[in-house]
Amino acid sequence: MNDWAPIAKEYDPLKAGSIDGTDEEPHDRAIWRAMLARYVPNKGVTGDPHLTLFVARLNLQTTEEKLKEVFSRYGDIRKIRLVRDLVTGFSKGYAFIEYKEERALLKAHRDANRLVIDQHEIFVDFELERTLKGWIPRRLGGGFGGKKESGQLRFGGRDRPFRKPINLPNMKNDFYGEGSAEKRNWSRDGTRDWRTRDRDHERSRDKRWPERERSWAWGESERERDSKEERSRGRERKDRDR
Repeated sequence: MNDWAPIAKEYDPLKAGSIDGTDEEPHDRAIWRAMLARYVPNKGVTGDPHLTLFVARLNLQTTEEKLKEVFSRYGDIRKIRLVRDLVTGFSKGYAFIEYKEERALLKAHRDANRLVIDQHEIFVDFELERTLKGWIPRRLGGGFGGKKESGQLRFGGRDRPFRKPINLPNMKNDFYGEGSAEKRNWSRDGTRDWRTRDRDHERSRDKRWPERERSWAWGESERERDSKEERSRGRERKDRDR
């Protein structure tokens, strides 16, 4: 538990299937398939994996030319590989973009995520197949993320980071914003919402308490006022009867 972090440092199918990375038993068959799989990264893929971005959720009509037009604004591109079906030649909706410099890679990773291209909001992350130890692709039950809440969700990635376990002890952790800026780079993307969610909730709760106290006090004074009026009306009726 002491080494828990919102972003996985090594791929574990069992942990990836858990919302907080603490499950001990698989809860679906896909996790079993991933745990039993012996996946070897594609040796035919060339290029530097540490300078390559993974771009997904593309419009099937988006072309290499369109991707080059959009992503070249962040720096010089060495290679674009739009993955296509071997039989039909149609796009599968994801691509890999290799930059010449790390600075351009980091800028695109930070700014291009959730960008809208051809009416589709895209997802951008670093290439994981050759950089994350133990990586298992989604077709074998692994992967990260997922669009449908009722479907096969996988946690520990940029799209769906692990949630903080309830029983996590108080400890100093760089992923919560402590330490050097380099260690906090992950917080520049959409996962920032995850990190601040609990803090915002606490603030809003603190703000609501005074309002509730005022409302309770107001309600009490109203009841007292009503009872006084009722007593006064009762005395008036008695006086008239006399």
